[in-house]
Amino acid sequence: MKKFPEKASNGVQLIADAVPLVNTYPKVPLTIDCVIFGFEENKLKVLLIKSDLAIYEGKLSLLGDFLRDNEELDAAAYRILKERTGMTDVFLEQVKVFGKPDRHPGGRVVTIAYCSLLNIQHHELKIHDNELNWYSLAHLKDMAFDHKEIVDSCYHWLQESIQEHPLGFKLLPHKFALRELQNLYEAILGVSLDRRNFRKKFASMDLLIDTQEMEQDVSHRPGKLYKFNFEKYEKNKRKWIGIDF
Repeated sequence: MKKFPEKASNGVQLIADAVPLVNTYPKVPLTIDCVIFGFEENKLKVLLIKSDLAIYEGKLSLLGDFLRDNEELDAAAYRILKERTGMTDVFLEQVKVFGKPDRHPGGRVVTIAYCSLLNIQHHELKIHDNELNWYSLAHLKDMAFDHKEIVDSCYHWLQESIQEHPLGFKLLPHKFALRELQNLYEAILGVSLDRRNFRKKFASMDLLIDTQEMEQDVSHRPGKLYKFNFEKYEKNKRKWIGIDF
């Protein structure tokens, strides 16, 4: 095997020597899949399209595409999301790599999953190709490729994340009732939470600001409205130990 020179004045020799070596590497296609969770009307949904492959006719699929040459992973994820949905104001986080040899009918393909959680009412879908829409996570069954496995894995990541970080508050109105907050956590965690214990948990964290206001025009008994103290959280997040329900 040809060795790289120990010194290269401008890196040109180093690159030139590396090219033949790189050409001997196995070529495995890389793809990016975006798992976009949305919260609406106390339900957790996921953004999906209908697969355009005949082998998966009628099945739902994640938003994905092949990684382009010389394209950074994060840049590819945001490109795919913009091309498929028209959305540009969504934060994506890299979650996991999926690489089973038989996960793609075309051969060995490795995919990197990116995930996000957003309030559906705050993000407009500007593209609707291939029946792009929000689908209930609870009713999701068989999907194209191994995308159900990817969704399940990202859902588990989301459940852990919402207990470790206060990301759920960004899905709520600026001022919210504790009932709305509990509905959010129940929808994402998929469990029913005791009302008294739930409120006690958040009261002990001392991160909710009582606005001294009440809900208006509601069909149930009006509750107090609160705000999340993001400034206090940022100053003390090293002490944040999460929420254990």
